[in-house]
Amino acid sequence: MDFDVIYKEFSPRIFRVCLGYINNYDKAKDLTQDTFIAVWENLAKFREDANIATWIYRIATNKCLRQIENENRSKKIAVAPFMEIEDHVDDNKEAKHHFLRDCIAELPEMERLIIGLYLEDLPQEKIAEIVGMSHANVRVKVHRIKEILTKKFKTNGQF
Repeated sequence: MDFDVIYKEFSPRIFRVCLGYINNYDKAKDLTQDTFIAVWENLAKFREDANIATWIYRIATNKCLRQIENENRSKKIAVAPFMEIEDHVDDNKEAKHHFLRDCIAELPEMERLIIGLYLEDLPQEKIAEIVGMSHANVRVKVHRIKEILTKKFKTNGQF
């Protein structure tokens, strides 16, 4: 497998996952780089019978969880945007994106991760593998997170 191809394909997704966990742009960039350093160092050991995407997401998830543990110990958790917003969106759509980011940032870490992976269009079965839950549990969590976010949008008049 060619590392450059893997990096180009997965780095934007991994960055968004890290940003969803950490809520800090610079730290998410660092964690993305740390993830791909680990991928580079262990690519030769990767078993091709497993899915490379799941393996990479798992590395990123573990790095993010370690970072959160360290920050929780030192009580320095920062809040920042969840997702990058495209440069050319209209003001109303941009406002909704900002509101969505803020709502997602308020979720607990695991829920932020799950909805972040879901927004990356990962199948729920893959999300379950990455977060270490059953598919049924992930399905229920996605449904509940959507309900929470929908309620916040309705309450705020965003719909």
